[in-house]
Amino acid sequence: MGASVNRRTFLAGTVAALPQRATGQQSKSKKPNIIFILADDLGYGDLGCYGQQRIDTSNIDRLAAEGMRFTDAYAGSTVCAPSRSCLMTGKHTGHTRVRNNSSPSVGRVSLWPSDTTVAEVLRKAGYRTAMIGKWGLGEAGSTGVPTKKGFDEWFGYLNQGHAHDFYPEHLWSNDTEVFLRGNRGGARQQYSHDLFADRALDFLDNHADGPFFLYLPFTIPHANNERGRTTGDGMEVPDYGAYGEENWPNTEKGFAAMVTRMDRDIGCIMAKLKELEIDDDTIVIFSSDNGPHREGGHDPEFFGSRGGLRGIKRDLYDGGIRVPTIARWPGHIHAGTVSDHPWAFWDLLPTAAELAGVASPKDIDGTSIVPTLLGKEQPGPEYLYWEFARASVFHQAVRQGSWKAVRHGLDNPIELYNLEADQSESNDVSGQHPELVQQMTEILSRARTESEEFPLPS
Repeated sequence: MGASVNRRTFLAGTVAALPQRATGQQSKSKKPNIIFILADDLGYGDLGCYGQQRIDTSNIDRLAAEGMRFTDAYAGSTVCAPSRSCLMTGKHTGHTRVRNNSSPSVGRVSLWPSDTTVAEVLRKAGYRTAMIGKWGLGEAGSTGVPTKKGFDEWFGYLNQGHAHDFYPEHLWSNDTEVFLRGNRGGARQQYSHDLFADRALDFLDNHADGPFFLYLPFTIPHANNERGRTTGDGMEVPDYGAYGEENWPNTEKGFAAMVTRMDRDIGCIMAKLKELEIDDDTIVIFSSDNGPHREGGHDPEFFGSRGGLRGIKRDLYDGGIRVPTIARWPGHIHAGTVSDHPWAFWDLLPTAAELAGVASPKDIDGTSIVPTLLGKEQPGPEYLYWEFARASVFHQAVRQGSWKAVRHGLDNPIELYNLEADQSESNDVSGQHPELVQQMTEILSRARTESEEFPLPS
């Protein structure tokens, strides 16, 4: 890459030491650049700024210190594909096209031409749009590939199954299958995450004049599930780095190394923004697609990845859907602020549209959180809704204010929790609040539309 920031030798902690932007220099773009960085299966408690003490996340922690850390931000779903569908379309899982990783009748589901994405909205607003990483919303040749959903350029994995392999023999570059010579015949020389980080820096070099939208759905710290089932260790990473000498299981060394590797590369991205003098022109949002995983031999309890919440990936308790989320925009978002404003992935589209100065599609569930980002008072959403079918059981959850309802099966009773007093969702108070149970029941009934690809389990 032609960048003076060398990602491979970048050390955590150097971002703050880089020269600041010259006083009085004019912004290169009236509309802010937007970077959305998405971790894969990172838990609420996996970052230092959320209480983690054993994994180095210095650069992400610096994002929080220089921006806004959210305590009540939620993913779109509790697994990969539907969460990303919510993020892209501005609709929750009761309305978005992709509601699970696969359909019981047709397998992988792709976005349709009628599904408007945040990239399409921003491209019409004059943004250069790029995606680097894992897509999961359209197979090759379908209507849902990134180049048909608003991205001018993209590089990575089309489906989440392929993304389990961190040393793939091929990736996609726009609509072309690119073969990686270093990984042929079982060789392991080209680590996909490193390729993504390099490509992201190249994109910034090439489009510094902006405005641009860069969507970076990284694939770590997800496990290689298939490798984990055969070797017992699916935490695929080139080396353990600083954790090599720890007296930990190898799976946990690998997990920590993956998180810190991602943190290092986020530090490189932030350094690049300063080097290009577009730091003040760029809002960076970091989040995770769902809660922590128990795959590839990894134990989410080892590092306290749930952060005191109940549940993990594939649960609709907050441990499966509440995610670490940070936003940084110098001169606009006050440094070191913490917000408990509840919001979810489907709010990204209207937020990005407002930042770009254009209208959002009318048929979405999301609401712009720009007022919250700018430190203004903003009413909370009417409710946040999730659904997820697993093992023939249809799970639903809704949050309204500080109240959270969870139901496992349409015929089963509703559990009710007061998140303000009971963040761990350990005390079901449904018996004490029949009126709230009735109110939540009505929301669960009206919050969704039927889906041919994801019908209710019989």
